[in-house]
Amino acid sequence: MIRVCYKVRERIMIQYRYYAPGDEAAIVQLWNDVLRRDPINPERFRNLVLLDGNFDPEGMRLAFAHDRLVGCVYAVRRLTPLSGTELEPDNGWIPFFFVDKEFERQGIGEALMKQAFEFLKKHGRKHVFFASYAPNYILPGIDVEAYESGWDFLQQMGFEKLYSPVAMDRDLVGYAMPDDVRQLKMEREAEGYTFETAKDSDLVELIQFANDAFNPDWGRAIRVGILSGLPLEWIFVARAQGKLVGLCLHGAYEGIPERFGPFGVDEEQRGKSLGKILLHICLTSMRAQGLHGAWFLWTGEKSAAGHLYTRAGFTITRRFHVCKKELE
Repeated sequence: MIRVCYKVRERIMIQYRYYAPGDEAAIVQLWNDVLRRDPINPERFRNLVLLDGNFDPEGMRLAFAHDRLVGCVYAVRRLTPLSGTELEPDNGWIPFFFVDKEFERQGIGEALMKQAFEFLKKHGRKHVFFASYAPNYILPGIDVEAYESGWDFLQQMGFEKLYSPVAMDRDLVGYAMPDDVRQLKMEREAEGYTFETAKDSDLVELIQFANDAFNPDWGRAIRVGILSGLPLEWIFVARAQGKLVGLCLHGAYEGIPERFGPFGVDEEQRGKSLGKILLHICLTSMRAQGLHGAWFLWTGEKSAAGHLYTRAGFTITRRFHVCKKELE
């Protein structure tokens, strides 16, 4: 393991290296000290980072003042495909970074980020994204309201904003399916559509539909969720004359029941309010289980889905910037 040392403002020697077994507790502690709006526990860090099939210790760059961890930047590239054999060989990601508040503006974050860039370039990567990494992203991008200095730092390091997804939440206390949705459901059923909870016989088609009509991360989330105990009763499918044309579920990501999604309808079937029906069926089921809320991290504020969520009572709770940098 290569160690590199630099002086910071002539005051203290900073040592840089990559992750080694035993660093976990210090990483989680510093994460929680700095990223206070997004704390993590050892179990989530283990599952989302260490057990990720794409984790490479050399991509997790760490800075120490004596034996004290004072900074971390995590770089990752795809070693295992989301589906098929696609490894996105030009792309890399920075899912998270943080520096001890006492050591900010001393060049530590810049040094760590440059090391992360070199790691990605060494493996042939031409583009680096913050932070739209699948499957185990922590946040979709930088929350400027929560981490204004982090956004300034990303811009200083050459990142440019690509787009700005939003997170939304819906209070389910007192929720009841609207009468117009009940009427729509009956009308579509009279036309031959069905809306049911998923069965074993749906799963192959469901996962293939999620992969092909949307993106492989959806199919992966459903498959991994079920293998991890996701009840089929939390998954709802719409069919048109027997063909699967829509899906809606909750609890797929990290087994969190209140976390809504994935959710989508076949493009050829849009305009018939199938998504609206599926959404409210799922919310009704969530409320019946005693859940007090539904939330998700990522949609376009002005997209058709964003408008649908708003009409269903969801409100924006956070905004993120997904960013990209070209590696020289």
